[in-house]
Amino acid sequence: MAGTVTAPGGELWRLDGTRTRSVSAENPTGAPGAGARATDGTGAHAARLLGAGWKISPSIALAHGETATLADVSGPGVFRHFWLTTERSVLRGLTLRMTWDDAARPAISSPLGDFFCNGWGETALLSSEMVVVAPAGGLNSYWPMPFRHRARITLENLCGREVPVYYQATYTEEDVPDEAGYLHTRWTRTTGLGNPAVHTVLDTVPGPGRYVGTYLAIRPGAPGWWGEGEVKFFLDGDTEHPTICGTGTEDYFGGAWNFDLDGTYRTYSTPYLGLHQVLPPEEIYRADQRFGMYRWHVRDPICFDRELRVTVQALGWQDAETYLPLEDADVATTAWWYQA
Repeated sequence: MAGTVTAPGGELWRLDGTRTRSVSAENPTGAPGAGARATDGTGAHAARLLGAGWKISPSIALAHGETATLADVSGPGVFRHFWLTTERSVLRGLTLRMTWDDAARPAISSPLGDFFCNGWGETALLSSEMVVVAPAGGLNSYWPMPFRHRARITLENLCGREVPVYYQATYTEEDVPDEAGYLHTRWTRTTGLGNPAVHTVLDTVPGPGRYVGTYLAIRPGAPGWWGEGEVKFFLDGDTEHPTICGTGTEDYFGGAWNFDLDGTYRTYSTPYLGLHQVLPPEEIYRADQRFGMYRWHVRDPICFDRELRVTVQALGWQDAETYLPLEDADVATTAWWYQA
């Protein structure tokens, strides 16, 4: 996974013939010199006194039931930044899909909000290296996404009404090395886990690959502390027992001691991990509270050769001495990984 799939900060000085392109409502094809040429669009009325070149097509109107193609470009290349904003209340009603090269199905298929670590219908700001959610709902992804022949990005609206969509997908036209993997995601939601209270973050996928990120949205469904469950990585033939096993949910996301500081959950957002959402924020240990947290394995990728499976237990306390499986928990996760 060397070369162009890594963050490009160390490459800024390199003058190697790479060309930057960007697809948006102002330049739907990303072609050279094709930006800001629209004569009709969502800004046409506001720009009626100014003419072409003055923000005539800054967005699209996406009707319920429609799927918009945000990008359909030829490779080889690497998407470097993807920005989008829309109505903040509909983020789980829109489905984002990305398809690389000649694949029969999308490598990325996720509710829009969960791809940007916003799964609960209320905006959660975060500041990390790979995903940034800025006021007041600017969704940014910096995951490098290589493709060799063709890349397609679509957005489907099933939220029940028409919404505006502003977007920009910036990529570099450059060679992609043979060892580069394609970025994949897997979104999974379990409402009412039952027994055993184990949620599958990623069902078995073939290698070789590198697992690079997890977003978890959870409503525990029982009062008290809910995060004793371990995150487990079953690598290359592991069956009953995993090769990599953490010590608890809050530990996996870089926290400690129930996220509890003086009787209050304390949110945090760092470059590689965070607990960035607590709803409602003023309560603690309530059954119907909702939480959002992320962990990027950018500095510590989970490398696998043949296959990978990832699970998380939903586990709390029944009393001071006995674990309690959270059978009524509502758990949704998004997994990110690169795969050949």
